[in-house]
Amino acid sequence: MAAERRRRPLTREQALRIQERRARQREKEQESRELARGPVDLPFLVLVVLLTVIGLIMLLSASFPSAYYETDGENPLFYFTRQGVFAIMGMAAMLLIGKINYQRFRALAQPLLFLSVILLILVLIPHNPIAITRNNATRWLGIPGTSFQFQPSEVAKVAVVLYFSDNISKKKDLMRTFRHGILPYAIILVVLAGLVGLEPHLSGALLIMGAGAVLMLVGGINWAWVGGAVGAAGIMMYLVLGVIGYNASRIEMWHNPWADAQGKGYQLSQSLISIGSGGLLGVGLGRSRQKFLFLPEEHNDFIFAIVCEELGLIGAAIIMLLFAALILRGYWIALHARDRFGSLMVVGVTTLIGLQTFLNIGVVTGLLPTTGISLPFFSYGGTALLMQLAEMGFVLSVSRQMKPTKAG
Repeated sequence: MAAERRRRPLTREQALRIQERRARQREKEQESRELARGPVDLPFLVLVVLLTVIGLIMLLSASFPSAYYETDGENPLFYFTRQGVFAIMGMAAMLLIGKINYQRFRALAQPLLFLSVILLILVLIPHNPIAITRNNATRWLGIPGTSFQFQPSEVAKVAVVLYFSDNISKKKDLMRTFRHGILPYAIILVVLAGLVGLEPHLSGALLIMGAGAVLMLVGGINWAWVGGAVGAAGIMMYLVLGVIGYNASRIEMWHNPWADAQGKGYQLSQSLISIGSGGLLGVGLGRSRQKFLFLPEEHNDFIFAIVCEELGLIGAAIIMLLFAALILRGYWIALHARDRFGSLMVVGVTTLIGLQTFLNIGVVTGLLPTTGISLPFFSYGGTALLMQLAEMGFVLSVSRQMKPTKAG
């Protein structure tokens, strides 16, 4: 009987409804394809290009002495040329991704999440020949001695943004329940942040947790859970820093780096000297004295200190304003996105850039305890720059299909 019912021909009304539904679906697909051919958001693109170019100029200035001494005077442009190659690749990737209909990125969400977990586990396997250790931290995978090296945490950041955006966009009121709005995402964040934290890479774990939490908040979770999470995070931070004493020396040197300015407080004290030496107008582009092997990581995590020294308070403020404009424009694009998925994806990408910029500048200026975190578009790191520019491509892709804004 069941087989006979399935074979029963459709009535005329049913056939018409199916045809109408298919026609509406084809219209939506056609509309989406037409919208995907629209222009990208020019202000956002200009800000990205401007920050990348300024970042390359400052990297050249900051890395010149280190490259000169490390290559015995043979290639003082070593860091600059490698970063320049990745910048060109990143720009190409950004423009290419920006032309793709962002709805296609949904298909990458789950595979990319699984891949990031596998890569993070590979980093932690003892005596893994493709796991690379630097400064007592194993954060990289690749071939030692070559340029083929990357941080799996960078892949994990993108995976969190794509997966959370895709999954949350399919839920509405369900996000206000613990089972659907908190539990699955909390498990993912704990697993990813835990694996990254074991490297150890505390700043990377914070970025993953921060981006995921913001997407959950924007997705519509109950504010009561937000308060509980903040309280739990505060208690955990107190236990880790105050009771267990994780990185206690860093906390102590954060409070007073001058207590051991030639030892554990050396990096922060030299950073503060660099910032103070710049004054209002700076000593001039390329004329930093601290970059001559006084300030550690001057072309990487602490490049902003060289920016302050060479360009002064005014120059550093202009660069911070450019970052602020990029972040605000990103959130503006999210507000005008055509659908929930695009809006969430832009929020996630923009939050990553904004949070990383805040943490880096906070560390360099002594506002936050010293931890290894780079400045987007400025710090040396080819794969990181490539990933950041690719993420900007996601934003440009969404901007092609923005809702029209009212004039005036």
